[in-house]
Amino acid sequence: MRIDLTGKSALVTGSSQGIGLAVAAGLAGAGARVVLTGRDAGRLEEAAAGLPGEVTWVAGDLTTDAGHAALIEAVPAVDVLVNNLGIFGSADPLAISDDEWRRYFDTNVLTAVRLTRHHLPAMTANGWGRVLYVSSDSAVVTPAEMIHYGVTKTALLGVHRGFAKAAAGTGVTVNSVLAGPTRTGGVEDFVRELVPGDLPWEEAQRRFMAEFRPQSLLQRLIEPEEIANMVCYLASPLASATTGAAVRVDGGYVDAILP
Repeated sequence: MRIDLTGKSALVTGSSQGIGLAVAAGLAGAGARVVLTGRDAGRLEEAAAGLPGEVTWVAGDLTTDAGHAALIEAVPAVDVLVNNLGIFGSADPLAISDDEWRRYFDTNVLTAVRLTRHHLPAMTANGWGRVLYVSSDSAVVTPAEMIHYGVTKTALLGVHRGFAKAAAGTGVTVNSVLAGPTRTGGVEDFVRELVPGDLPWEEAQRRFMAEFRPQSLLQRLIEPEEIANMVCYLASPLASATTGAAVRVDGGYVDAILP
């Protein structure tokens, strides 16, 4: 199977590092023209320079009206939209303020809703397009130490299913990817928060998986490229019959026999 996105354009939010950057690299490697987004222009420029093909970037805060408008002006239309932007962190469930709940929903959900609302009509008019949301195993197995994150990822599943129905019969597919515990810079910091002591990384990772993610059948953190492989497949013409789906790349973390 060869993923070929030659001639297609793709926008990946939150793509200066981690899963987003891995997705952008995969799409660019498949021939797509890729646009990176993030708040730090320097990191975006560095990330773009390391990718193959035609890669550009737009810096801005997509949680603001100005940041969203600037991105739409710079990138008015795309063939593939990957809503990857997200924040996470541990918190006492009873101490999460209303403002923090709003920040998580603004970042993890509403940025994706706004971009989908803009790009989906043109995709359906063209008869082809891909809208993808990077969700999480936390969408269905809510972690006690970050329920605000988990609930926003649950919300994305409803968002993608609803937009998939709005695009029914048009040639546009809308899907979510349930990413399992993935090794990114942010997750490494998260592991260090939860695993006490100055342990070597491999031992800290093993303790984190054993104590906080014991359901994982993989029994290790997933690499960002492993998530990107699924996103790139779903973004391609090969996945033309998959829509409205929540596809798992979770290392067997979710204890269910259905996807």
